[in-house]
Amino acid sequence: MIIRKKPIVLDAWRVIDVSIDDEVPVWVFNAMANRKLNEVPNGGWNVNTLEGKMHANIGDVIVRGVDGELYLVRSTIFKRTYDVIGDEP
Repeated sequence: MIIRKKPIVLDAWRVIDVSIDDEVPVWVFNAMANRKLNEVPNGGWNVNTLEGKMHANIGDVIVRGVDGELYLVRSTIFKRTYDVIGDEP
């Protein structure tokens, strides 16, 4: 069987050092509030994914799936496999 994955539009956020004054998308703020996304003191973020806890480095991308689940995509993989089609509304 040969298949092609259906094209879907997802929300994504490039990992940065966040301060209290920075604006982040609402879904990222909610993930922080629900402890699905936690800043690490030495840099980066811990992301609770379906596969378990993963560490996101600055520049990596966190993607919100169709059911609200979070995925970590390394920056090099993101550049090769995704096209940015817009900004957060």
